[in-house]
Amino acid sequence: MDLYKLSFNNIRRKKLRSALTMLGIIIGVATIVVLLGVTAGATSAVKDETNQYMYDVIISPASTSGSYLMDAEMVSKVENLPVLHSLREETIFSDNIAGNRVNFQGINDWKQVKLKNGTPGVVINQAVADKLGYSIGNKIKIKNQELTITGISKEEEQPLYIYINQDIAKQITDNKVSVIYASTNKDPKIAADEIKNQIDGISVETKSEKVAEVQEMTDQALLFMGFIASIALLVGIISVINTMLISVMERTRELGILKAIGFTNREIKGSILFESGFLGLSGGVIGVILGIAGIIVVANMLKFTEYIPEMMPLWLISGVIAGATLLSVLAGLYPAMRASKLNVVEALRNE
Repeated sequence: MDLYKLSFNNIRRKKLRSALTMLGIIIGVATIVVLLGVTAGATSAVKDETNQYMYDVIISPASTSGSYLMDAEMVSKVENLPVLHSLREETIFSDNIAGNRVNFQGINDWKQVKLKNGTPGVVINQAVADKLGYSIGNKIKIKNQELTITGISKEEEQPLYIYINQDIAKQITDNKVSVIYASTNKDPKIAADEIKNQIDGISVETKSEKVAEVQEMTDQALLFMGFIASIALLVGIISVINTMLISVMERTRELGILKAIGFTNREIKGSILFESGFLGLSGGVIGVILGIAGIIVVANMLKFTEYIPEMMPLWLISGVIAGATLLSVLAGLYPAMRASKLNVVEALRNE
């Protein structure tokens, strides 16, 4: 006789009770997946938006210089400063196209631009598409360079904007740069003062400390949501303990017969643990499926669809299923030990 088959039979015999037990686990798991998934997606969104500011100093032309661009000589001076490292340049300029003032922005990381259609390269915002009638594949001529539109971004209420690769933006502006983001091994404020003393006509700001605080807060929010969601799973695990204890009490005579015909305490214990583990595994899998469906719904409501992969990381899916199964097995440990220690004679007398 297969004890594991007996476990399945016991689950089938008590369909309603087993279903209600799994329901507690399903709700707990689905809650964890949705809360942690959405929070993870929001955390990724915040980090993507703030990563462009994760630099110790931000160098740009001084307002008194009368220019919005640093020339190649000034850029070279900044790049050669020993106090700076990990520099990132950005060039922003504007030009007239068909009688309209259009802004161009050089892009290093295309994650900054939320695409509606097409691919990175030369991306217009919706305002350009509506105002100038451009679409993907059209040509734009700017300062003797012809660019082919490759995509359209989601931004609709901005001024007319066209995003291009940073190296192309520098070529068009004769190697001029609007802003340089850089890291430093010194205190950012001290480094900022040194830079301003060595180079005239620039402005230096420090921002990354505040940005780091924002990102740390999002990480803490992720941990807090995990704690809250875990409470829901704990309620489901308690129902497993209750179900398995009742099951052992109801099956006292059956377990006594099994021991009388030669089944060992270890086999009896294994049967109970298998039953509780199966409930946890089943509930975990179903809960994850429902949680993923919930994430997709929430992502569409919040317009976070581009972050859906970040909302369903492998560590979350596998961790929740493994956790629900393991906790269910642990929840069945006491009922299993109690079943294995049953006195055969007293168990057979039980009605």
